[in-house]
Amino acid sequence: MVSTQSVGVIGGPTEKTQRLRWWRVHDNGGVSSTLSFLFVSFMVFSSIGFLYTYTMYKNPNYSVGCEEDSEGSWSIGVFYGDSPFSLKPIETMNVWKNTSAAWPVANPIVTCGSVTDSGFPSNFVADPFLYVQGDVLYLFFETKNSITMQGDIGVAKSIDNGASWEQLGVVLDEEWHLSYPYVFDYNDQIYMMPEGSKKGDLRLYRAVNFPLKWELEKVILKRPLIDSFIIKYESRYYLFGSDHTRVSTKKNGELEIWYSNSPLGPWKPHKKNPVYNTDKETGARNGGRPFVYNKNVYRLGQDDGETYGKRVRVFKIEVLTPYNYREVEVEFGLPKPTKERNAWNGARSHHLDTQQLPSGQWIAVSDGDRTASGDMSHRFIIGSLLLFSTGLLVLIMGMLLGFVRCIVPLSWCPHNIKKRTDAFFVWERSSHLSSRVRQYCTRLNRLTAVLRCKMNPKTSLGRFAFIVILIGSIVLMCVGLGYIYGGSGAREPYSVDHHYSQFTLLAMTYDARLWNLKWYIQHYSRCSSVREIVVIWNKGMPPDITEFDSAVPVRIRVESKNSLNNRFKLDPLIKTKAVLELDDDIMMSCDYIERGFKVWRQNPDRLVGFYPRLVNGPGPLTYRAEKHARKFNGYNMILTGAAFMDHRAAFGLYWSEEARVGREAVDELFNCEDVLMNFLYVNATSSGPTVEYVKPSWSFDTSKFSGVAISENTQSHYRVRSKCLEKFTELYGGLSEKVEFKRRKDGWDM
Repeated sequence: MVSTQSVGVIGGPTEKTQRLRWWRVHDNGGVSSTLSFLFVSFMVFSSIGFLYTYTMYKNPNYSVGCEEDSEGSWSIGVFYGDSPFSLKPIETMNVWKNTSAAWPVANPIVTCGSVTDSGFPSNFVADPFLYVQGDVLYLFFETKNSITMQGDIGVAKSIDNGASWEQLGVVLDEEWHLSYPYVFDYNDQIYMMPEGSKKGDLRLYRAVNFPLKWELEKVILKRPLIDSFIIKYESRYYLFGSDHTRVSTKKNGELEIWYSNSPLGPWKPHKKNPVYNTDKETGARNGGRPFVYNKNVYRLGQDDGETYGKRVRVFKIEVLTPYNYREVEVEFGLPKPTKERNAWNGARSHHLDTQQLPSGQWIAVSDGDRTASGDMSHRFIIGSLLLFSTGLLVLIMGMLLGFVRCIVPLSWCPHNIKKRTDAFFVWERSSHLSSRVRQYCTRLNRLTAVLRCKMNPKTSLGRFAFIVILIGSIVLMCVGLGYIYGGSGAREPYSVDHHYSQFTLLAMTYDARLWNLKWYIQHYSRCSSVREIVVIWNKGMPPDITEFDSAVPVRIRVESKNSLNNRFKLDPLIKTKAVLELDDDIMMSCDYIERGFKVWRQNPDRLVGFYPRLVNGPGPLTYRAEKHARKFNGYNMILTGAAFMDHRAAFGLYWSEEARVGREAVDELFNCEDVLMNFLYVNATSSGPTVEYVKPSWSFDTSKFSGVAISENTQSHYRVRSKCLEKFTELYGGLSEKVEFKRRKDGWDM
């Protein structure tokens, strides 16, 4: 009998030879094919991800400043009222800067963008404090330098009661972070007490050339107090602030009080310090300047429960002595934003300063943010997890194709024939956990073979599985990149000269399209600049307002006659200069609605819309679709079923005596009201274009889902419009000269 050991000696395969042969087959081929597959997959998916990110999230107007960071994207708004408990935002007060531009003014009135153009870049502005000097308002605020990522103190000036602000620049810039610039008078001097807790003390600055130059008066307290203010109560001065460095302090839930005979000190601690050391949602941390109303003193505090700076709470001070302190919360009544992240203060607002003007009116400034604290970090984590999931799907694809043969290193598996030291064998035998882990790794590696056997790519099931996994991995990757690079999802308005405004949305409909109207109102009421939605009800029983889920007021205007002329009916209840005539069956993103509104505010004497047409000769005038305008690279008409206009000017033209014959033709044909409006604009303008086009990335007609479209037969609809072109040309002359696509710098007309 020949022993097993002698086989290797006589010429059979030795253990070493078996190991080498196994390694060549299983390791060299497996590792190299796996690495090659992973490398190629990485390059392909990286290219797709780069193209997707560049296409969807590129910022052609990129400049330093106004970049989202983990602290948010704060801005500042202004409010008015007959008392501090009846404050309303500026847009509800119909404040107009002038009558020739697109107003009324809307919040926010100071943003990072307006500060950036004053000469210093800013990521956000927050913590506003007012200083009233006669008819001039000065606004001091924290501006976060986007280069140093440090807070400085900036100032702006208004001479029109807060409707517009002139940026004056940074007035205080230290080597440490500054915020909360509490400004007050004392002994005919103007002082500022900003937060500078990073320095470890509380400093008082005096204006030597108000408002631009300040110098350090003294360090009044060697404590790193945050969000501090000083008030005079009865015969003493009291300083309120929070020290988060104190042992056992609950962050944002702690409040200390100090007292003195002068704002310059010396300061003594309150006998009950800390007067609060509780949960952060109670409003212990200060949230602005205290105010006096009807001889009562009120303190503002931050509610930091759900997120940092969620809202401002108001407390009436009932007892304040060096030995005792008592306050009670009162209802403030500041309007809550209804558009959530599409409102400038939709997620949080943590600071307010309200004062009474010499006129007796009350004014307030407040900061706000669209996103909650840490939103950027939260989105990054979710995006990273989705990208990791994409990697797992790519690994599964490799298993199906046979490129990935093992998931874990072979040395982690039992029965691995690679040479191991005796010490390693001893460790392996002595650990039950190690043995189980290695057995699990072996089963995991076998999964590749099982998966390939069950779903072979050569079978229809395998091919289907491969396609599903491929599409799923691409979708996961794009969604993950969207979380990381796509922002919070808020649809912000676009400023014109650093100002914002609002418009009224007009929709004409009837009872058969009610289901469509509900969807329409729910969507567009969340757009940032929509102030009100007016429904022009042409036929049937009008719905109840409560049937609509709307973030803005909805008004139903019931018409006695079913007429397309009702679209442009004079309406004295409209409170904005701009209206958007938008058919109730057109759906597009709020971002493109906001783009159109910006273009109109830059050209308030024109029709600005989303559907261009080109009507030209020679020969008979024929109404054609947008492809005709694209073919000849220009347009001279905009469909008013999706267009911005000055309702006073446009509706006045439409209901003039000169337009009477045209209106009669519209009633007769039940068509062409938008064609008539274009002719009237041209007839009323001496020179220059009367239309502007904005291209939406997408839009669709919801009426196609229900069969209630007004113009179901397109060809018949176009023939009627061609007749209108001929008639209106005889009445009012031709349309304006062709306006070319791609002529504007914003690139929105391509």
